[in-house]
Amino acid sequence: MRRRGVERVFAGVLVAIFLVAGGVAEAAARKTSKGPDVRSNAAYVMDTTNGNVVFERKSELVAPIASITKLMTSLVVLEAQQPLDETLEIASADRWKGKGAFSRLTVGTNLSRGDLLHLALMASENRAARALGRNYPGGEAAFVRAMNAKAKALGMTQTRFDDPSGLSVENVSSARDLAKLVVAASRHPTIREYSTSRSHQVKVGRSILEFRNTNSLVANPDWTITVQKTGFINEAGECLVMQTMIDERPVVIVLLNSFGKYTRVADAKRIRQWMESQHVSSLARAGERRRSSR
Repeated sequence: MRRRGVERVFAGVLVAIFLVAGGVAEAAARKTSKGPDVRSNAAYVMDTTNGNVVFERKSELVAPIASITKLMTSLVVLEAQQPLDETLEIASADRWKGKGAFSRLTVGTNLSRGDLLHLALMASENRAARALGRNYPGGEAAFVRAMNAKAKALGMTQTRFDDPSGLSVENVSSARDLAKLVVAASRHPTIREYSTSRSHQVKVGRSILEFRNTNSLVANPDWTITVQKTGFINEAGECLVMQTMIDERPVVIVLLNSFGKYTRVADAKRIRQWMESQHVSSLARAGERRRSSR
């Protein structure tokens, strides 16, 4: 009798444990189903293996995109097959007369088209981007037309470009559209390499200038980033787009109009943590289903 009583108590304890565990799993599932705690004004997360939208917020809101523009600039340059070893000169026309005019490349600097493309993508060098556009066949006006034509070809219906650097507030798009641009850019090995370099040195006159990546995540060994671009002007806020690996899947993350210098990076981390927790929760639910079917 005593043994049977012990067995009943033990069985009751096991039931209680399973109930508590089930409740914890259910609570975790409810929490993760709400989505990541993203602080950026607009966001879009897509699994590029199947095109599934993982998370979105205000994904069709059209707004200035700042230097995210430079991904399109690089596409137009590379698809025009302009020689990357050709030397170009930074001219007075490459200086921006409004906000964001700072540049480490002085007028008269001579660099290869490849170096300018590298600095535009990695360090968001504005004069480099403008020099690339100015040296396109037909000049900057023709370059901007090519940018808009490429956007149309990619199905970016909410996008308009006005200059190659992104300093113009007339460069506008939506988070959903920019995901298409990231996917297109990721197909180019040069863009992948240049945009994810940690640093790059160029010789300017007798000096060696070292430029660093504007995205701190590329130096983080916990992240595998295949393509990325940051952006900022006052009207756009802090922006970040990238394709990265999460749970062994290529995922596009678009974050627009983040407040504060570190919010966009923190948002990317929160999205990754949320996706990983979703994966753990789905595994737990699958295990629970297997156990109940026995």
